Amino acid sequence: QVQLVESGGGLVQAGGSLRLSCAASGRTFRDYAMAWFRQAPGKEREFVASISQGGGTTYYKDTVKGRFTISRNNVKNTVYLQMNSLKPEDTAIYWCAARRGVVVAGHQYDYWGQGTQVTVSS
Repeated sequence: QVQLVESGGGLVQAGGSLRLSCAASGRTFRDYAMAWFRQAPGKEREFVASISQGGGTTYYKDTVKGRFTISRNNVKNTVYLQMNSLKPEDTAIYWCAARRGVVVAGHQYDYWGQGTQVTVSS
């Protein structure tokens, strides 16, 4: 298994940018597909983005396409979520997740971080 720790959340005005980071423990980070999820107050958890083991395949929630970019650095054991043109509706707790094997665009992930808060003001 892997342990995941998110960072980079904070308060930003609409139209601004943030980059979230997820640091993973272990020696086999390259064996895991990675994903980001989020949950806003009063809402259900939703899939945001995912990336394959080598970084060659990515998936995105439709509402973040063109604004968010998921990437990974398998030397640093870190996955990132670059968020541009942020909107108030992006406000949520953001979670990093890992799955050993192929990437999927859903909730089929086994290991989860503790979450980091992103707040976008209007």
